[in-house]
Amino acid sequence: MAEGMLGLAVLGISVNGLAAWKLSGGNSMNEKVLNWHLLEDVFGWAAVLVVSIVLLFVEWPILDPLLAVTFTVFILFNIYKHFKETLKIFFQAVPEELLTSKINLELEKIEAIADIHHKHCWSLDGEHHVYTAHLLLNQHMDTKEQVELKALIAQKLAPFSLSHTTIELELPDENCRDTMAVKPELDHS
Repeated sequence: MAEGMLGLAVLGISVNGLAAWKLSGGNSMNEKVLNWHLLEDVFGWAAVLVVSIVLLFVEWPILDPLLAVTFTVFILFNIYKHFKETLKIFFQAVPEELLTSKINLELEKIEAIADIHHKHCWSLDGEHHVYTAHLLLNQHMDTKEQVELKALIAQKLAPFSLSHTTIELELPDENCRDTMAVKPELDHS
């Protein structure tokens, strides 16, 4: 029995070790969690290797269940550590505490912007972030001026490496469509 454990442990360490090494450069939450899972497998197989070597020389059958319980506790501890970060992604939480504030401070430096509202920032996967906002302009602009303003906004947002942005420009006398009360029905008589 110990010989079989030894052979499987060597195979498990080799296969999972190679896979973990290949994924070790990943940056997204998916890649990090998958890599950690593979590393847990390598640690588990390493523990099986040690127990199988001990069992080759000493008859201690209690080692196998002790190993299983110890490793289960180790895995549960690490699941708990990654669970919070995973929940942030599922609930579309702000990726960094101050990221939205930093972005808003940069946009507020633009003279043409009177107000920023309906601002939202969330993470798609722990690495790729999204930002949306409504920008109230302090004056009317023609198309050329709006294109120039959009280029300036893109320049201000560039350092944040956002994967996707949606910016809605609102004219000074325009009501924000997301805060307006329900409009009454028009009289078509």
